[in-house]
Amino acid sequence: MMREASTILRRSLRRTKLAVAIVMLLNGSAFAQFGAPAGGGASAQATQLPLSGRGAQGGVQTAESPVPGTTTSVNTLNPTIQVQGPYSGSARSTGRRPFTGKLTLREAIERGLEYNLGATGLNEAARQIQGQSHVARSALLPNINGTLTGTAEQLDLEAAGLHFNAPIAGFTIPTVVGPFGYFDLRAHLSQSLIDMVAINNDRAANATFRSSQYEAQNARDLVVLAVGGTYLQVIAAQARVASEQAQFETAEALYQQTLQKRGVGLVAQVDADRSEVEALTQQQRLVSLRNDLAKQKINLARMTGLPATDQYDLSDDVPFSAAAAVDLNAVLAEAGRERLDLKAAEAQVQAAERARAAAGAERLPSLAFNGDYGVIGVSPSQSHGTFTATATLRVPIWQGGRTEGDIEQATATLTQRRAELEDMRSQVEADVREAYLDLQAAASQVEVAQRNLHVAQEALDLTRQRFDAGVTDNVEVIQAEESVVSAQLDYINSVFAHNLAKLSLAHAIGRPADNWMQFLNLPQTDSR
Repeated sequence: MMREASTILRRSLRRTKLAVAIVMLLNGSAFAQFGAPAGGGASAQATQLPLSGRGAQGGVQTAESPVPGTTTSVNTLNPTIQVQGPYSGSARSTGRRPFTGKLTLREAIERGLEYNLGATGLNEAARQIQGQSHVARSALLPNINGTLTGTAEQLDLEAAGLHFNAPIAGFTIPTVVGPFGYFDLRAHLSQSLIDMVAINNDRAANATFRSSQYEAQNARDLVVLAVGGTYLQVIAAQARVASEQAQFETAEALYQQTLQKRGVGLVAQVDADRSEVEALTQQQRLVSLRNDLAKQKINLARMTGLPATDQYDLSDDVPFSAAAAVDLNAVLAEAGRERLDLKAAEAQVQAAERARAAAGAERLPSLAFNGDYGVIGVSPSQSHGTFTATATLRVPIWQGGRTEGDIEQATATLTQRRAELEDMRSQVEADVREAYLDLQAAASQVEVAQRNLHVAQEALDLTRQRFDAGVTDNVEVIQAEESVVSAQLDYINSVFAHNLAKLSLAHAIGRPADNWMQFLNLPQTDSR
């Protein structure tokens, strides 16, 4: 009895193993797990770049200025610098860098370089593009994955189309198999051996990343121009307020003097009214200029990570100083070498060339390897090692016109990038020449404004002497005061325009973050 039972048990196990083997072959489970090529039959496609490469520059581009997010207008009548987009904001800096309440030009620029959103935003954009380049390179590197699969099944062989009317090799195959289980523990490897599409996609991603790095560095130059120009603008606003305060005090003194003369009958009431109107006019101007100064200080604080308030002082003054002699041809050549936005445009062209090559490579054969090794069986104690090694040569024959479409798109992008590069080269030369002309004009106008202010002040002094002697009325005095006000405003504006032109020339040449103090003729040590 024991022998018969043992024989029956052995036969049952054999039938179960045979049934499991048949089921696995029918299901294709093992092949589905480790026999199918992992991507060997996939069709690689070229990465398409945006039509314009200027979108990577960040900031807010304006039609009036080649500088994204920053517009400068240098003239002695109304010199201004307008900062827009992310360059007008910043992260809060006082928590990590305490503020004493007095802001120097160097500290303002340092805070801007560290906390201004224009610079930090493009730094993070460069990190994002670096991640994309890593993704593109992953198509060229080995991909290894591990899987553990456990399966429990019960199958009806007749329903699957298998009919066993007679025993096979002395064994009777049951109609219903199971329930049974098996497991599969396996490591999978896939490696692209020859794929020119993936290679050129990787090179295009690397070129795009280099462009983003240049743009991130160029953002620092823009921050210097934005923060430095705004600081100079606040200095000019303070000078206007101080000048207007002096003129208001002079007009008020003249009004009091006229009232005294009116009290003793030396002048008519109309003279007193005229003096009062002049004093009130100067007072209105003073209120308006103080308001403008407060708003400009708030703008500067926003750009440097300080609290959005005007309750702080500027420690530095940047008076007029003659600019160093400039060789136009030399600085044009230097700008061609140093301008980071030009280098970024060149890298964008290289990326477009690689993307075009990737699109053309879609017509070329590719070779890939896929393999796996693992153990499979009904239990860990009843398992056996298996492996698969597959080399796949893919030869494109007809892709439904996709390759031609990718080539057409990549060609259009490459043509646009090359046109943008030519325009950027022209823009660099235009920036240098315009800044050079602004610097020359501002220097001449500072000289004229100085002479005009001297003459206007001298005329005012003589007119006041005549008025005190009773030779003339206060009409001439008021007119002379207005001439002094205009002359002082012209001088303040011309000095601001001259300093802004020097800063603009530093930016036009390239790398102003390294040489802005030299262009402004400031000492290389902190002025605090």
